[in-house]
Amino acid sequence: MRRKSVSYAKYGYIFSIPFVLAFLVFSLYPTIYTAVIGFTNLKGFGKTAFRFLDNPFQNFGIVLSNQNFQISLFNTALLWVLNFIPQILLALLLTAWFTNNHLKIKGQGFFKVLLYMPNIITAATVAILFNALFGYPMGPVNDLLMTMGIIKEPVYFLNDRNTARGILSFIQFWMWYGNTMVVLIAGVLGINPTLFEAAEIDGATGAQTFFKVTLPNIRTILLYVLVTSMIGGLTMFDIPKLFILGGLGGPDNATLTTSVYIYNQAYTGSYMYNRASAASMILFAIILVFSLILFFIMRDKDEVKLEKEKKALKKAEKLASRRAAL
Repeated sequence: MRRKSVSYAKYGYIFSIPFVLAFLVFSLYPTIYTAVIGFTNLKGFGKTAFRFLDNPFQNFGIVLSNQNFQISLFNTALLWVLNFIPQILLALLLTAWFTNNHLKIKGQGFFKVLLYMPNIITAATVAILFNALFGYPMGPVNDLLMTMGIIKEPVYFLNDRNTARGILSFIQFWMWYGNTMVVLIAGVLGINPTLFEAAEIDGATGAQTFFKVTLPNIRTILLYVLVTSMIGGLTMFDIPKLFILGGLGGPDNATLTTSVYIYNQAYTGSYMYNRASAASMILFAIILVFSLILFFIMRDKDEVKLEKEKKALKKAEKLASRRAAL
């Protein structure tokens, strides 16, 4: 007598229930609720009742025309560019070093852990640390510069828009280049070693191997790094909020990011939940558009070309079969 086959598929569904419930309650529902609030008049501390506006896009228009929101968008983009460009360049350089078999760097594990450690430290800790380092009038950086004779009197670094932005960008760079490096190293280690051996046999230099073999084969990883970094950069909140005590945007709103602007709209002043929601949806749309652009730019053109050729071939085969049937 043949035994009945046991299906374990149901257990997979059972184990996925907690995640699905958590996603629905803590992610999907808040997102939909936020989107809905953007079309309403909901504002005021503790208020929950709302009605839809006669002009559903009124909040969006007010937010888009708000000068502080425009400044926050500019600051967010600027801070992301200032920290991401050196971040990706240094991460690629370190990746090339650590994955180069000819260099044989000793203690790679130790250095990788050391470089990754800033990413482990909580953002609140890092923000308070750098706030203390660049303190005024007494702070380690000011004391060091005065001792070395570089400056004659303490500098209020956090009260200058350029230095505040520079320090904030450096913090983001310092915290995330190690993470980017680890991701890129994982991508490089996944490349078939025979490709590097073939390049070496053909007499390719280290630079040629990196640009012609390594980079094309980690296109997907680079896309992941670009998209996640862009999302993280455009939603930058914790460091800008905590770095300058008060968290309202720094000198002349120089460190006011879009996420901080949204927080200030929702949880300070008149508690404009509707405008905060509208700003959130605008930010979501911006992230979506830029993500799609990155996906388009980083697409595998050869694969796209191959897919087109396959479709053309199938179409030709169908056409030929129809003609044969006639």
